[in-house]
Amino acid sequence: MSSRTNSAGRSLEAKPLYAVIYLALIFPGLAVFAPRGVAQQSGEAPAQLSFASAGGANPNRADSNDADPNASDPANNSGKTSRARKPDFNRDIYYRNKFEFALDVGWLPINIPFPLDVFEGDNYNQYPLRYTLVPVVASLRWHVNGVGGPIILRGNWDVTASLSATAIPRGPETHYFSYDMGVRRNFVPRNWRVAPYWDVRLGMGLIDAKGPEGVYYAQGQDLTFTLNMGAGARYNFSPRYAVSAGLNFMHISNADLSQPKVSNYGINVYGPQVGLDIQLSRHLRQVE
Repeated sequence: MSSRTNSAGRSLEAKPLYAVIYLALIFPGLAVFAPRGVAQQSGEAPAQLSFASAGGANPNRADSNDADPNASDPANNSGKTSRARKPDFNRDIYYRNKFEFALDVGWLPINIPFPLDVFEGDNYNQYPLRYTLVPVVASLRWHVNGVGGPIILRGNWDVTASLSATAIPRGPETHYFSYDMGVRRNFVPRNWRVAPYWDVRLGMGLIDAKGPEGVYYAQGQDLTFTLNMGAGARYNFSPRYAVSAGLNFMHISNADLSQPKVSNYGINVYGPQVGLDIQLSRHLRQVE
């Protein structure tokens, strides 16, 4: 999110759309805090069950959502029987009020124009200065609901709070520290250990800006804002441990706060990211 300068050195007017774009990205994430009703397929109260072994689902679980409606019924006089549907072990991995710790490391060497330039009325181009960012991100994840939804979109939401330390091996600055919050959508097919995801995080941080020192196209001030978007897949070894891999986009900008003294040029990079997810505690949960 940046303000360009023309050949005469005059700064173009900063766009007020900056705040609107951030709010538009935040509001969908806040919606996951709203209470969600869960449709029940039977009138019986769900049982309290502990986690399954590292192998996956609890064999003693009686989950009405996983039951086969065509299974044999003693009250059914037709005498027809069918094989019961296998319980979904992913309900022991993605469930309401689960807390996880995640550690992610990225390598972001590919510089691109800011994807939302079109909404600011700017040309879709990039600056001659190139950056490479290496973020190390420590996060707490809170799963706000259980697995649900249509077959293609079946999954759950989690809310993420992160602290990150980013090294800058290419570029005039050397480091960046930030705090971010966001949401992740986990897409969870039945009994698959691989689950795709998409996430977005917004935050603010501090960078050792070199723009005030006269480095052209460098950052204009130390206080900056950041936008992170990513997509990938997670592999669950068990309800407790998982690894993930995907692509992550990172934007850093000062929202034109350094204008008119120093122009705001921002950083827009993406690249691969890998991570480790660890369940923080083992406790009883209620089948939804």
